Amino acid sequence: MITGYARVSTDEQATAAQLDALSSGGCERVFEERASGGRWDRPELHRMLDQIRQGDVVVVWKLDRLSRSLKDLLSIMEKIDAAGAGFRSLTEAIDTTTPAGRMMMQMVGVFAEFEREIIRERTHAGLARARKKGRYPGRKPKLSDDQRQEIRDMVRSGKRTEAEAARIFGVHRSTISRVMREALSDPIT
Repeated sequence: MITGYARVSTDEQATAAQLDALSSGGCERVFEERASGGRWDRPELHRMLDQIRQGDVVVVWKLDRLSRSLKDLLSIMEKIDAAGAGFRSLTEAIDTTTPAGRMMMQMVGVFAEFEREIIRERTHAGLARARKKGRYPGRKPKLSDDQRQEIRDMVRSGKRTEAEAARIFGVHRSTISRVMREALSDPIT
């Protein structure tokens, strides 16, 4: 079955041009949606992905109708491929039912992976620079080193239970358990 997917972002926009193109492209059934392409919670998209089967072809007017995010686009393409279905974009002339189309999508995937690696490298470099400057990004610890030591001492001595220490310091009991586990793995405390 040839299945189409048409999407516009706002109520003011119309899917008429997409629907005409999908009809001309041989679509037997079309899932139509009004939602941002950057959102993952699109019910018609998920309904379509749930209903495609081996040998089906999913057709869109343009790639950006399927998703605005390259990461999400590749995720959707993986779901289509896992179902044994093909994919075709009418405007970009991408057709994964052909060897050239599969190669094109693999190249898109390679560029996306490269982009993720570059972002990861930049993130690690930025964190390293921040640490050199004495800044540690992320959430501030709920307990100071002195408070952690005080908790260890009171729980080890039996003066307080972990639950009582959690109430005293205004933290969750799992935080106290983590402090005690760290104390076991770090023999100098």
